[in-house]
Amino acid sequence: MLHNLLPAALPGVEEVMPQRAQSYLWHPLAAPTEPFRAAPNSNSQCSLRESVVLQQPRVTPAQSLFDKVTIMEIALLSGVEGVKKTILHGGTGDLPKFVTGTKVTFHFRTLLCDAEQTVVDDSRKVGVPMELLIGNMFKLEIWELLLTSMRIGEVAQFWCDITHTGLYPIVAKSLRRIVDGKDPVDWHVHTCGIANMFAYHSLGYPDLDELQKEPQPLIFVLELLKVDQPSEYTRESWALSDEERMKAVPILHGQGNKLFKLGRYEEATNKYREAIICLKNVQTKEKAWEVPWLKLEKMVHTLTLNYCQCLLRLGQYYEVLEHTTDIITHHPGVLKAYYLRAKAHMEVWNEAEAKQDFQKVLELDPTMAKTVRNELQLLCMRMEEKREEEKLKFRGMF
Repeated sequence: MLHNLLPAALPGVEEVMPQRAQSYLWHPLAAPTEPFRAAPNSNSQCSLRESVVLQQPRVTPAQSLFDKVTIMEIALLSGVEGVKKTILHGGTGDLPKFVTGTKVTFHFRTLLCDAEQTVVDDSRKVGVPMELLIGNMFKLEIWELLLTSMRIGEVAQFWCDITHTGLYPIVAKSLRRIVDGKDPVDWHVHTCGIANMFAYHSLGYPDLDELQKEPQPLIFVLELLKVDQPSEYTRESWALSDEERMKAVPILHGQGNKLFKLGRYEEATNKYREAIICLKNVQTKEKAWEVPWLKLEKMVHTLTLNYCQCLLRLGQYYEVLEHTTDIITHHPGVLKAYYLRAKAHMEVWNEAEAKQDFQKVLELDPTMAKTVRNELQLLCMRMEEKREEEKLKFRGMF
């Protein structure tokens, strides 16, 4: 009977499926997978090779025949070279409608193709699923294609060769930075796309550095959790077009300023950060140091310094030092960056560095003389108090 369900266009599948159907097993995402066993579909135009995971038969009589037939649909992802798909757990319902702007929510696990199938990344361990917008130029294009071949609830394993995995280290770096609560856009790299192709930059993660230097095939285990059509959700800033991002920036800037005046510094940082990310996403498409890029850079600096003002109020002094130093390194004439860095140095007792930055403020703008004088007096007073406290502390120790 199963023979009658097999599509005539897939003779390769028809040839092997009757023997394999009884061995098909639902396979949880968390479990290790068996090696691929491919069933070539020589007579179809599909270049995706069919694969089925074989284990000890555990199919119960109540298991739906639909789940067995789902295995055959691996061949329907046509025109994809260098990919093998194995369905580990059949999904439900019809194949969802995927249009530009459709949001897919999914868990993923990335494995090396070594004997141990070493895990590189696993969203389940982090506890946060991934979201991706169809047609939004996601850097790892193959994921979009793989996900659009899946049903909701489906778990599938995809072997992809290096033609599809070369950009994975860069994508993984951004995802890890998000998990760590950091900006996914690297603020410290100021080179154009062409330059980055020929220059090696550490990604900050040794395993990703290794993959970047020596690309290799990878295995992606994907679990499709949810599919939302464009009208069914509110888009966040990362999902906007460049035009929409540029329109959002002044709104976010104004909201951040209002929250800062109200003393709601944590909320203000979120607004400034979101605006910065919008600008950085647009800026990455411009050639570095040319006029459009520099205009965006100036806007980023303004927002970053506002962001740093919030961080000072929140006691995040070392992050202020990091961002202001980055601005000063690339644009040494920004007065506010020196002033905020001096304030941060004061808070962490870097007396010499604070004095040096305040002196630079005075050089850049002599009208700041009164403000600088007051800050230096405050610095001297606080340093004297600290020295007295240390004397009392050490006196009691001897």
